[in-house]
Amino acid sequence: MHCPYCKSTGIRKNGKRRGKQNHICVSCGRQFIDVYSPPKGYSDEIKLECLKVYVNGEGFRAIERSKSVHHTTVIYWLKQIGEKDAPPTEEIPEVGELDELETFVGSKSEKLRAGVPPVEQHF
Repeated sequence: MHCPYCKSTGIRKNGKRRGKQNHICVSCGRQFIDVYSPPKGYSDEIKLECLKVYVNGEGFRAIERSKSVHHTTVIYWLKQIGEKDAPPTEEIPEVGELDELETFVGSKSEKLRAGVPPVEQHF
């Protein structure tokens, strides 16, 4: 085995990290593991299936139950796609959408007396 940094053959075992054997180079003092495996992730097919199902109207929790992919992961994938397809910030879209919400907030005394006739005051 060779050190990936200085290519020396003087290598010792140096404990374990996250279940993998850790090594140290005697020459340069650098630590490394002998077998590196890239982090596991979901395949492109699973990502595409989850996104298609979302576009067809299924909710995030339903996707989580059916595909066994955490709902926040699906949300993250959607954000990634949205960033790619988003128009440049300098460009102003021709059509915009605005949802309206109209509310009225009255005083508490009016809410408490809802449906009760007003009390007459005598002086």
